[in-house]
Amino acid sequence: MNYANIEKSDRLARVAELLSQGGEFTTLDIIKQANVCAVNSIISELRQNGYGISCQRRGSKWYYKLEKS
Repeated sequence: MNYANIEKSDRLARVAELLSQGGEFTTLDIIKQANVCAVNSIISELRQNGYGISCQRRGSKWYYKLEKS
């Protein structure tokens, strides 16, 4: 898989900034607040850029959280 470098990708930077606010965000939270789509792909790309991001499914929703390093 090819992935974007966060230094050159506004969409990755927007999601990283949102997650860095702390707490958990659902897929829909990320879509609306960061103005992106394909959240699972963006999370994968952020991980390739060195970000530790956990995800957990509760019911029908996925929750994402930036892990502290």
